[in-house]
Amino acid sequence: MATLVYLGDEVSAAGYRLAGAQVRTPRAGDETAALAWAREQAPLVLLSAAVAAGVEAAAQRAALSALTPLVLIVPDLIGGAPVPDLAARLRAQLGMEA
Repeated sequence: MATLVYLGDEVSAAGYRLAGAQVRTPRAGDETAALAWAREQAPLVLLSAAVAAGVEAAAQRAALSALTPLVLIVPDLIGGAPVPDLAARLRAQLGMEA
């Protein structure tokens, strides 16, 4: 079992691969299946913001809220998709949004 799986662009994947991670670069439309596969492979899954944008909302919610494996969305090297604003999400959930 790998210690880390990275799902994202090829350039970032090369760096993660050099660091010992198992990597995948899912094609458009295959992001949800790739996330399901990754969650079975390792205790830590790093998901690029671009791949996260392609994952079905229900699957993404389930993955991010599960205790294991830990799934994190990381910035995209190419900058194609913004990283979700966790602070804004928490403020909205707590009713502190202006």
